[in-house]
Amino acid sequence: MESAEQLSELVSAEGRNRKAVLCQRCGSRVLQPGTALFSRRQLFLPSMRKKPAVSDGSNPDGDLLQEHWLVEDMFIFENVGFTKDVGNIKFLVCADCEIGPIGWHCLDDKNSFYVALERVSHE
Repeated sequence: MESAEQLSELVSAEGRNRKAVLCQRCGSRVLQPGTALFSRRQLFLPSMRKKPAVSDGSNPDGDLLQEHWLVEDMFIFENVGFTKDVGNIKFLVCADCEIGPIGWHCLDDKNSFYVALERVSHE
C-alpha cells in the first residue's frame, strides 16, 4: 500500500491520476495524466506472468490488491491488452510486452476497468 504522502503525489484533489501510468517492465504508457479515478477496492490479481500463463483458466498464485486506477471507458487507455475470459473476468496486460496482469475487468460491468497501483509505475 502507498503511504498518504506517496498517494498525494499520485492523486489530484479531484481524485484523478496526476502522472502518466506506465508499464513497470517496458515503460510503455498505459494511461495519460488525469484520465483515471483513484479507487479502493479489494481485487485478486494473479502473479505477474506473460499473458499465456494467466489466461489458461488455472488458479495461479496472486495478490489481493486494494489501490487501483478506475477507468470508465476502455478507449481511454493508451496501451492495454486483455486476456481471454477467466470466468466472467478479463485481466489487463501491457499490450507491448504482455506482462501482467496489471489490472482487472468484470464482464458484468462494461464501464469499470481497474489498474493496480502496485503493478504499474508513474511518471
